Amino acid sequence: MNDHLFYMHRAYELAAKGWGRTSPNPMVGAIVVKNGKVMAEGWHARCGADHAEAMALKKAGAKAKGAVLYVTLEPCSHYGRTPPCIDVIIRAGIRKVYVGVLDPNPFMSGKSVKILRKAGISVEVGFLREELTRMNEAFNKWVRTRMPFVVAKTAQTLDGKIATLSGESKWITSKASRDLARRMRFGFDAIAVGVNTVIKDDPVLNSVPAKRLKKIIFDSDLKTPVHARLFKGTRRDDVLILTTSKASARRIRSLGRKAEVMVTPAKESRVDLRRALKILAQREITAILVEGGAALVGVALKEGLVDKMMVYVAPRIMGEGLDAVRGLRVRRLDDTVELKDISVGKIGEDILIEGYL
Repeated sequence: MNDHLFYMHRAYELAAKGWGRTSPNPMVGAIVVKNGKVMAEGWHARCGADHAEAMALKKAGAKAKGAVLYVTLEPCSHYGRTPPCIDVIIRAGIRKVYVGVLDPNPFMSGKSVKILRKAGISVEVGFLREELTRMNEAFNKWVRTRMPFVVAKTAQTLDGKIATLSGESKWITSKASRDLARRMRFGFDAIAVGVNTVIKDDPVLNSVPAKRLKKIIFDSDLKTPVHARLFKGTRRDDVLILTTSKASARRIRSLGRKAEVMVTPAKESRVDLRRALKILAQREITAILVEGGAALVGVALKEGLVDKMMVYVAPRIMGEGLDAVRGLRVRRLDDTVELKDISVGKIGEDILIEGYL
């Protein structure tokens, strides 16, 4: 591994420290190097905090003059919650910048590189492209399409069942799998479930470690129980119930004391999922974890709204039971939903299959 890749790998590790904390901003890491020695490191810790480059250059101080900067993502050139990073880089006297990947925003991509070069700073681009693109996959999609990155998660038996015919589902997968699933929630802005999941499973939908996640319920008829566990210990504005005009004013008032209730456009007598996701993206929700139920996952897959699947599989065979996905009604093999870039891992005796659509 050459020095440039070594330092970019380290910047990647620094960027990962922001996992689950930076949205709607991307994860970014930066390193200031001079005469083969690391002068300072930085990363974007949370939205509104210093960007990675600014943190690293602030730490380096006067040592940054004549140094080299490694940064995982093209520095910003606009005023947002913080000043432009390119101004900080130029003022610091950096002589060369190595950039992992360009800004995914088509209106901004390459703009900062041009400005830095015009200021006399040498710039090289293109390191760890695959890893860095995957790291910020939610941000990348949101910035390009103004739609959130949607991950659908199921926990099922080998034959694709999530509950017995009587509705028993606790627990199909192991405690280790359930603990991992709770930890994975931390990387998202919101967790979404259908109302049937709320009624049957009464989930809490918390993450480990604790985080103010937006809890979203798709409830076309507004049947959510007012005493559901997910309301306990949760602020009203952290729960959003998406419903349709079928909901009664009385139910809207009742649940409105516990959550924000939004009447959204309907499609085939249910919440229009695509339009709902657009609304969520406008609220800077960039990554959503859909945890069920089977009907919600089925609609999301059918409408092409799922970007990634996470399937926890227990070594059990149920035979008769409730399917993990409902409503696809595929008649030809060519019409099946097919995953790509598959990865498979073991969690004790369970298996976790991840793949993209």
